[in-house]
Amino acid sequence: MLSYRFYKGYSYQNSRFEREKTFPSSSIVSHFASVAFLQAKIRFTYADDYFPRTRLFLSVQKKYALTRHFSILVEMDLRRSKYVNYRYSNYMQQGLAILKTGSSVEATKLANDNETIGQNNNIFYPTERASKYSEASLSIKSHDENSTTRKRKNMYDDKAVRTTKNFIGKSYYNLGEKGSGFRPRGEVQDFNTLRRECLATGRLFEDPEFPANDSSLYFSRRPDRYIEWKRPMEIADDPQLFVEGFSRFDVQQGELGDCWLLAAVANLTMHQNLFFQVMPEDQSFDENYAGIFHFRFWQYGRWVDVVIDDRLPTCRGELVYLHSAETNEFWSALLEKAYAKLHGSYEALKGGTTCEAMEDFTGGVTEMYQMDQTPPNLFNILLKAFERNSLLGCSIEPDPNVLEAETPQGLIRGHAYSITQVKNVEIHMPNRNGTIPLLRLRNPWGNEAEWNGPWSDQSPEWRFIPDHEKEELGLTFDMDGEFWMSFHDFTRHFTQLEICNLNPDSLTSDDLSAGKKRWEMSVFEGEWVRGVTAGGCRNFLETFCHNPQYRITLESPDDDDDKCTVIIALMQKNRRAQRRMGADCLTIGFAIYHLEYPERLPKPLDVNFFKYNASVGRSPAFINLREVTCRFKLPPGVYCIVPSTFDPNEEGEFLLRIFSENKNNMEENDEEVGIGDVDDRILKPAGEKEDQSEGNVREEPEQDRNTEKVREFFKKLAGDDLEVDWTELKDILDFAMRKETHDRGFSKDVCRSMVAMLDADHSGKLGFEEFKALWNDIKKWRAVFKLYDRDESGYLSAFELRQALNSAGYRLNNHILNILVHRYGTKDGKITFDDYIMCAVRLKTMIDIFRERDPDETHTATFTLEEWMEKTLYS
Repeated sequence: MLSYRFYKGYSYQNSRFEREKTFPSSSIVSHFASVAFLQAKIRFTYADDYFPRTRLFLSVQKKYALTRHFSILVEMDLRRSKYVNYRYSNYMQQGLAILKTGSSVEATKLANDNETIGQNNNIFYPTERASKYSEASLSIKSHDENSTTRKRKNMYDDKAVRTTKNFIGKSYYNLGEKGSGFRPRGEVQDFNTLRRECLATGRLFEDPEFPANDSSLYFSRRPDRYIEWKRPMEIADDPQLFVEGFSRFDVQQGELGDCWLLAAVANLTMHQNLFFQVMPEDQSFDENYAGIFHFRFWQYGRWVDVVIDDRLPTCRGELVYLHSAETNEFWSALLEKAYAKLHGSYEALKGGTTCEAMEDFTGGVTEMYQMDQTPPNLFNILLKAFERNSLLGCSIEPDPNVLEAETPQGLIRGHAYSITQVKNVEIHMPNRNGTIPLLRLRNPWGNEAEWNGPWSDQSPEWRFIPDHEKEELGLTFDMDGEFWMSFHDFTRHFTQLEICNLNPDSLTSDDLSAGKKRWEMSVFEGEWVRGVTAGGCRNFLETFCHNPQYRITLESPDDDDDKCTVIIALMQKNRRAQRRMGADCLTIGFAIYHLEYPERLPKPLDVNFFKYNASVGRSPAFINLREVTCRFKLPPGVYCIVPSTFDPNEEGEFLLRIFSENKNNMEENDEEVGIGDVDDRILKPAGEKEDQSEGNVREEPEQDRNTEKVREFFKKLAGDDLEVDWTELKDILDFAMRKETHDRGFSKDVCRSMVAMLDADHSGKLGFEEFKALWNDIKKWRAVFKLYDRDESGYLSAFELRQALNSAGYRLNNHILNILVHRYGTKDGKITFDDYIMCAVRLKTMIDIFRERDPDETHTATFTLEEWMEKTLYS
């Protein structure tokens, strides 16, 4: 028997109680098979009295053999009875996805009680329907097997090349180049340079960064049979990149479980300008062939150029992975290899969502819909998406007992399909005429596994379609994996839909002149740093405010509405490439807060704001996917977006993208770097008595006596010239601050920096007046440290560092704080007294240098190279 523990708790100021109940698993688990070990915890809590929160956390530990999918039905009674069905599927094949619903279970009510922001893309529905759309679920593609059939394909004559610029201004970066977002694995590879070198020496390129050996195939195991790497001319006669052009029928899956990637590749072939953006045309097996090829992928705001050689993994002379129906066509196999190199190995491509690959091919932003939670205007959304060249994918929830089970209608469960056309088709029937919404779909296997219901190949419904309409549709009835079905049947049989909205730069001038509209986009990069900006979700109120914050202003509503359409996409960076190091995706999400009077609020928003203000929109759930996306309808105004991980102190980098129909103004909701006021608790007003009861930090009489001793000690060490160098300064400070440093003393780097901070003549020594100014600063910094080091441990947490430096009079933003913690923090995010003093010294030095060159406070300063080196090296 399996058992589950149910915790229900309420927070009332400082009191809290928990009730624990254990009950048999059979009462909540609807079905699962071949499970050797399953352990789950389900926890619901209310985070605070002001705004009730609900959290669901389900963790599954896999030992031995787990099924690919299981379903759990949870019955819960939280103030009102409700049944919620959460479904989970296999993700990345190495483990099970974790869905965490924190501050996002309940739909958000608006001022009008008849309207609710639903959790499925926040499209407006009547209130009584909101509970249906507030459920969260996850369906992930499962592993696909190999199946190949030769296909007929269309030719594309228009091969115009289009280059999309990065949001930072450069058309593309070579993989590993500074600014590419990737660390170099060796020398940065430039395609044209390497090809010229190979042609000049008469050799074929061999890629040292992605060698033809087992390490490029797997990171967790060795191959189960002998894999031989061969060049295309060793596999087929007359190898070509394209045979009669390129099409979706060139995408035939091999033994790798990357059908999610193949579905996106098939979609890519439908858009010529996007295709040649990924695969530049300056390469072939004929002209200037040197065994080297390159592909370009969008990675976190940048287009990255990936160079590969053309050695491909084979077994018994045949390609093991992605290949074309034509044995001498190799563009698809080479593209898959370049994508595998980008992520470190072929194995890293196992498991994923079509959305991920769609974004990497286009730079767009994706949306996911569960078909039992779709908006009423879904077909109109699909029609507009198709008209805007959006990439579309769909799937059916897998059978927990059968791998890739086939339905009676000929559809494959757990398989990724491409939607290749959306159209209202003219229909003439004996009694009436009209239109019917139809979709054309394709199975990446490209074989006879097709839909056999209404509007399938050779179905009788087609006799009601005029010949000219059939010709416009390009209707063919081949066993090629492509088929038509009605929109009604599509919504009944498929369970998940994925839409990739293209980047604004993806629209050509012809598209714009034809009247097509594009999104307005804002992009920001950020990171969650342990103890600094990794505050966790709203369940962790005390640290939530430390997360990065972004302020967005929406001024103009949509053309056909009085509200603004906004798509928010939060993407975590580089997690797939780090899988070989055991780094799975973090559980991420975001919340949106309305700022009614933004000019009156602090930057960033503090804990008091979040304590008394509820969010107006949230991601549907916190989930461990690469990206979380949600569509909102918001009234014009100023809003703050807070991206976060579910738990505090989880480190990672992210990209935040905002798409809106009309222009939006977005900025980081953070402080400006500079000098502020010193905390009143640090100052000692004249004539006031010391009052420890109010928390003010005052110098004790014993410390005053120590100051006199230090003065005498300074004179003794300084000698006749009354100057001290860094070694003498260290002796003085070690004596005076022995309690704060726990007798460890100061490091030589801190003492050298202190001397440099006040050494105006660059003599390497301090006179008594300079020392006195330094001593006053140190006393102030020590008082601040004591204010926040309440347990006298000799450490500050990184969360306290910002408050401490603010109290010392320094205003810093998250970027500077992250740098300081990376530079001076311990592994667990703590700051020693010694490193805290070093932070203060460096901040004061750099600010003083800048202000000296900016007397008019223009926030700009000019240095010659010599001056800059002098100021930075001696500091």
